Amino acid sequence: MSLKRVLESKKFIVTTEAGPPKGTDISKMIEEARPLVGRVDAVNVTDIQSAVMRLGSLVGCHILKDIGIEPIFQLTCRDRNRLALQSDLLSAGVLGIENILILTGDHPLSGDHPQAKPVFDLDSVQLLQVVKKLTSGKDMADNQLDGKPNFCTGAVVNPSADQIEPELIKMEKKVKAGAEFFQTQAVYDIAKFEEFMKKARPFKVPIIAGVILLKSAKMAQYMNENVAGISVPDKLIREIDGAKDKHKKSIEIAARLIKELKPIARGVHIMPIGWERLIPELLDTMEV
Repeated sequence: MSLKRVLESKKFIVTTEAGPPKGTDISKMIEEARPLVGRVDAVNVTDIQSAVMRLGSLVGCHILKDIGIEPIFQLTCRDRNRLALQSDLLSAGVLGIENILILTGDHPLSGDHPQAKPVFDLDSVQLLQVVKKLTSGKDMADNQLDGKPNFCTGAVVNPSADQIEPELIKMEKKVKAGAEFFQTQAVYDIAKFEEFMKKARPFKVPIIAGVILLKSAKMAQYMNENVAGISVPDKLIREIDGAKDKHKKSIEIAARLIKELKPIARGVHIMPIGWERLIPELLDTMEV
């Protein structure tokens, strides 16, 4: 079933991520993705995540589609000007990739090629407007297209931001620009997320809550100190720190969070951050 149809249904949505390799060997990516066929509603393919150079999201989506997975093409504003962004969107349409997730993208200074020049020709709201225009049959310069793509377009929001009002303002702009669904930054504070959902309800778009698999107390502390809008509670840090089997405890915590999120969010987006092999076990454990 297409993601668009799932979004229109009442089904609790489950999406996850696949990170393309840093090289041309796609065997591991395929091996980790095959167990997800028929078990998740869609899989995001990250676009040079954390500004670390690797295989592109577009070809990654094509690979997943070939093995029977509904892909979500992540597209960042960081690396391409408006010509290349539009060209990649048309390419996605030709390849039958129907789901797009628009992001700003991490600055190159945070990645493995800090000398790279950032582009940011468009911001995320402008790029959403471009996607909407392409689906209407025109490019950004109002030139008529010879054949138009058909996309289900998503965006991102941070429900745990220290200042939530700016997030809501930008979220509203993204909805007006054409966002049909949202995936969020990782959620660990359920009460705070519930408050966010009350404020976001007037936008009437599906919101899919992010869940990151916690690998260790060190990882949790790093996110608390360096990732804006993520706050892992001390009790969770102590729980993962005291566990003998970190893999098992990580799955247990994620499954518990998902159970608490189910009555509040439209679905969950599981971010494995290198632990893709654990996703099938989490799917076995979680109650959805």
